[in-house]
Amino acid sequence: MIRLVPIIMAVLLGWNAPCGAASYGVARSATPVLNSPALGDIFGGADGRSLKTDRCGQVRQLEFIALPGTVFRLLGKAPGSATTVYRVETDDYLAPDGISLYADSRFIELRDERPPARTRTLPTRERIIAALKKAIGNPYVWGGNVPEGVNALIGTLYPAGAAIDDRVKQRITLAGVDCSGLLYQATGGWTPRNTSQLVSYGTGVTVEGKDAREIAESLKPLDLIAWGGHVIIVMDRNTVIESRLKCGRPANGGVVTTPLRQRLTEIMRTRRPVDAWPAKGKQEGIFVVRRWFGL
Repeated sequence: MIRLVPIIMAVLLGWNAPCGAASYGVARSATPVLNSPALGDIFGGADGRSLKTDRCGQVRQLEFIALPGTVFRLLGKAPGSATTVYRVETDDYLAPDGISLYADSRFIELRDERPPARTRTLPTRERIIAALKKAIGNPYVWGGNVPEGVNALIGTLYPAGAAIDDRVKQRITLAGVDCSGLLYQATGGWTPRNTSQLVSYGTGVTVEGKDAREIAESLKPLDLIAWGGHVIIVMDRNTVIESRLKCGRPANGGVVTTPLRQRLTEIMRTRRPVDAWPAKGKQEGIFVVRRWFGL
C-alpha cells in the first residue's frame, strides 16, 4: 500500500504518472535540478536571456546540478509546462523534507530499466586540493557545483545563437559554486551534496572544549568544519577554503581562502565546537569537524 501513495497523490494533483512509459532517466550532461517545476518562469524571460533571482542574485529554486550519468527515477510529468518537466528522485541528492525535485526532459535520456549508478572515482588528495585552488575566485551560486556553468542551457531554456557577452553567459548558465558544491565539484561528485549530510559524514574529530589553536593543530587536509547550512574545507595546516555568499558584494561573494586560525576564531565568536552533530534538539550555535578522506 505504501508504494501506491505517490501515484495517488500524483493523480489528485493533476500529475501524469509515468505508467507505461520510461521509469528512469540518465543525465545527458550537467543538469539543473530545481525544487519548482516552473522552469520557464525562472530561465529565459521576455528577452530570452534573463534569469529570475532573489535580491542577492541567487536562484533559490536551484537545489543542485546533477553531473552527467546521474540516474533519476521519474515520478511524473508536471502539468501545464510548455516542455516536459519531470518530477524526479536520485540517490545522488538527498532532498530536504517536503521538497520535490524537477528536471527538464531535454537534459535526460529515458530508460525503461534502472540504469547502473553514475560511475564515481575519488580523486587523490593532491588532485582534490588542486581543484579547490583552481576554484578560488569563482562566484557564489546557490545550488551550483559546476564552475564553468551549464552550457547546455543555451539552446534549451535559452535560445541558441543570441549574442550574449561572457559576463551574462556566466550568470545565466549558473557558473559558480556554493559551499557544499565546491567540495562536490572538487571530488567529482563523491561527497554528499548537502551540508545536512556533511555534518555526519566520515568520522568526528574531537574538538569539544578546545580553543582555536588546539583545534587547528588537530586538523588535517580535507577535514570539514561544518554546521547546518555551511561547510569549510581545510586545505593545509594554515589555510581553509570556502564559498561564501556576501549579498551586495561584487559577484555576491564566492570562493575564498582564509588563514585557518583566523577563520576558527571568527566562527567561535558565535559557535562552539562539539564532537558530534545532534540528530535532534538544539543545533544552533555549534559546529563539528568531520574527517572523511582516507577512511
